[in-house]
Amino acid sequence: MPDVADHEEAWPVVSSTLEYDGDGWVVRLRADRIQRPGHPEEKPFKRLVVEHPGAVVVLAVDEDDRVLCLNQYRHAVQQNLVQLPAGLCDVDGEDPVDVGRRELAEETGLEAAEWTHLITTYSSPGIIAELVHYYLARGLTDVGRGDFEPEHEEAEMETSWVPLADLGAAVLSGRVRDAHLTVALLTAHARGLVTQLSG
Repeated sequence: MPDVADHEEAWPVVSSTLEYDGDGWVVRLRADRIQRPGHPEEKPFKRLVVEHPGAVVVLAVDEDDRVLCLNQYRHAVQQNLVQLPAGLCDVDGEDPVDVGRRELAEETGLEAAEWTHLITTYSSPGIIAELVHYYLARGLTDVGRGDFEPEHEEAEMETSWVPLADLGAAVLSGRVRDAHLTVALLTAHARGLVTQLSG
């Protein structure tokens, strides 16, 4: 039986141009012209790559099996989405679980005693290099947000506690469509870490 696994591979890059440098924001846009291996007679083709440092998503569940959700405006889809606490891996060498700890505290004022890695996935590898690490956080206590001051969309963000059954039903019915929330919730359920996903 063949090994079902991703593997490292890099096709030849004939040229690479930085199209957008990020302008102080998180992403950069690069245009690469690549060559299909073993076919030097073919014309190189262009692919756009969104450079991204990676992220961590936290499924925080309390002792009553409620999930801490964020309601946040996302301009690209022009909707206020139900999402989970999340943040960027933008400090060199920082362990993803430490990113999760920092973001959970900054966005919600909570810390967790138990951290369980759920899964690590690429968000959309046809266009973006974002690698996302998902964690289940339990044993939650309120520690405050410290000196963190939210701005832009985060300044309007609201938090809510949603029972697992209600959140699962909302995901499975398509009323909640954030991919990161869906991946975290369904992975935790598949691993038997959360049980009831619908009423």
